[in-house]
Amino acid sequence: MKVLLDTCVLYPTVMREVLLGVAAAGLFQPLWSDRILEEWARATIKLGPEAEAQARGEVALLRAAWPKAVVSYAPSLEARLWLPDPADTHVLAAAIAGHADVIVTRNAKDFPQNILREEGLDRVDPDLFLLGLFEAQPAAVAAAAEAVRLEAERLSGEAWDIRRLMKKAHMPRFGKALAAG
Repeated sequence: MKVLLDTCVLYPTVMREVLLGVAAAGLFQPLWSDRILEEWARATIKLGPEAEAQARGEVALLRAAWPKAVVSYAPSLEARLWLPDPADTHVLAAAIAGHADVIVTRNAKDFPQNILREEGLDRVDPDLFLLGLFEAQPAAVAAAAEAVRLEAERLSGEAWDIRRLMKKAHMPRFGKALAAG
């Protein structure tokens, strides 16, 4: 399954790391565009210059780890598309060009299902997406989430319960399912 990851699911670290951990386990093929990656780096500017530099480093690592994930498309593709927020048409264009099955985004209102279905796409939020993958492949998804939890503990120096960490990362249903085991 090919999955276009929107900027809003790449920017939060925990969410991105769980999604990419699950992708690395072979449960889906991630896709994004240069513009999506640039939006992620620019979004961190509000946190200070160190945050942007760190994000650009993470983007470089992402490009190296997933060289086939970057999708490009002709400007004419984006020009023919319409979404409620014109600033999001590049995401839809990348999904179409990459032959994605689904767009994972937290921005449901700007990606109406009826418009996406006309292009053969679906949209799902990361919480439900990961919950569905967990129900299908519990061991692989739980292992990816546990690796992220351990890294969060290492970096923060504090103990993290998996449910609390996923809730903080805006994935409460997924966290509840993980905690229930």
